[in-house]
Amino acid sequence: MGKKITPRVVIDTNVLISCLLFGGRLSFLRDLWVEKKIIPLLSRETFDEFRRVLTYPKFSLSPQEIHAVIENEILPYFDVIDSVETITGICRDPHDEKFLAVVERGKASYVVTGDQDLLELQTFRSVRIVTPKEFQAVIV
Repeated sequence: MGKKITPRVVIDTNVLISCLLFGGRLSFLRDLWVEKKIIPLLSRETFDEFRRVLTYPKFSLSPQEIHAVIENEILPYFDVIDSVETITGICRDPHDEKFLAVVERGKASYVVTGDQDLLELQTFRSVRIVTPKEFQAVIV
């Protein structure tokens, strides 16, 4: 029997924020990466967006809390993809294309998102684009 390949997964910012700050139905994602059942992927661009969103006043996070989230929840578990190609003209919202750019270079198996602009694509370069619920049904 061959070795099981750990899925490499691009998680969009809104899903990641919801998972880390609110838990609930999305806490299974954190469990998966902590237990090394998935390898979540980031690029500099997707990480910068995540870090920026953490500073939004609606989350009321102090700089120390933001630092703790990044140091304790992201850096130990996520693979950071250094140089990714530029993707343009694929997604209705060009700001979402940075997530697609991680797919090939990061050898992703899935993109997990709640964003309709990404979900309507269904696949990108044979990689499935799924909701967290769909991902949970496939992976757990």
